[in-house]
Amino acid sequence: MGTRSSLLVDLPASSQVALIAGARDIQPVAGLTHNFYRYPARFSPAFVRAAITAFTQPGDHILDPYVGGGTSLVEAAALGRHGVGVDISELAEFVSKAKTTVLSENELNRLDRWAEELPALIHIHRPAPWFANYAARGYYKHLDHPSRWRLRKVIEQGLGGAIALENSRMEAFARCVVLRTAQWALDGRKKLPSISEFRAMLADNAREMVEAAKAFRAAARSHNHRPSIRVINRSAAGIENDDRLTSLPAPRLVVTSPPYPGIHVLYHRWQVDGRKEAPLPFMIANKLDGAGGSYYTMGDRKYPELATYFTNIECTMSSVTALADDQTTFVQMVAFSDPGWQLPRYLETMERLGLVEMRLPALHGERDGRLWRSVPNRRWYSDQRGETPGSQEVVLIHRKTATQPSQLGRSDRVLPPQDRPSSESSG
Repeated sequence: MGTRSSLLVDLPASSQVALIAGARDIQPVAGLTHNFYRYPARFSPAFVRAAITAFTQPGDHILDPYVGGGTSLVEAAALGRHGVGVDISELAEFVSKAKTTVLSENELNRLDRWAEELPALIHIHRPAPWFANYAARGYYKHLDHPSRWRLRKVIEQGLGGAIALENSRMEAFARCVVLRTAQWALDGRKKLPSISEFRAMLADNAREMVEAAKAFRAAARSHNHRPSIRVINRSAAGIENDDRLTSLPAPRLVVTSPPYPGIHVLYHRWQVDGRKEAPLPFMIANKLDGAGGSYYTMGDRKYPELATYFTNIECTMSSVTALADDQTTFVQMVAFSDPGWQLPRYLETMERLGLVEMRLPALHGERDGRLWRSVPNRRWYSDQRGETPGSQEVVLIHRKTATQPSQLGRSDRVLPPQDRPSSESSG
């Protein structure tokens, strides 16, 4: 697919193998702080790690304009790269910040004690805080049912324990513990857990997450320089005029997974009692929801020819491209409801922005020469339908060029990190 010839990426064979293996990795997400929350359509850490290692050096800057659950930022910090994540969702901002906050030893010791104290806070006959503002705005929706009000109460008790901690950083961590446990208890569950099961899982998650935060702290502090991680809550459209970004060097790598055209992904809700949508995660995170599903997916997937989606992806990626330079590599993982026409249109959009597609030589002769991966059991398509286009993701690699893509031949090469000047590090 696509109408233009492509560049070849000049990467060592080992880097190509790692990138391909990372993209197709089917192991459960694990390590560092990646399991703080199950964000929909999240990256494989192995893939992000391989992309960062292949295209950047320590001290380089990484940008993820649709940061979601923050996988790219966790890996950037662990590998000694500076990272910026942008997302329109306040929930994504909360989760990404919780995952990438380097807590102090004193804070981690206090959270160790909190994890031990936590089970005693959870008891159905004890009072729980009532979040009146969130209740008035409908964030308790579907939680007053006789089968769920007890879980709602112990979730409130967990939040009360989080709020009682000494500072906002520890409170955010503790809220994330409650968020993860409440997601386990409510989201997509046919049989709800008992209060004792919830209490036990809450304590297990707290202890596990404290250990994960310690591992993340050790990884982030193992470099000669301290990686700087920023999370910015806003649309990617217009970020080229945002002072928080224009003051930074051009990113060496843009690694991201944008919303998927034509595919329904429930980024902002949990599903309780079948398909009833609950906005509870925003209340747990002490954040506010946006304006419906299309707010997070760049438009209604039922709109003719996905016109709103392609207008929005061009607008946001135009701003991302404006922050880049000719040394920036763009790595995107995307899925399509109908790749037959949507993939060529997506590639044409990238071409209009001055981005030329690149291919991995190691994939020569494989399918269309692009890096595809099959993703079974994705939550955005029905299990009964089996493998659908939405369960196929493709990795697209681009570079920004001042030369028209049609004038670039396949003999052109992109230098790997070790063959180009290293970027200037900043704190």
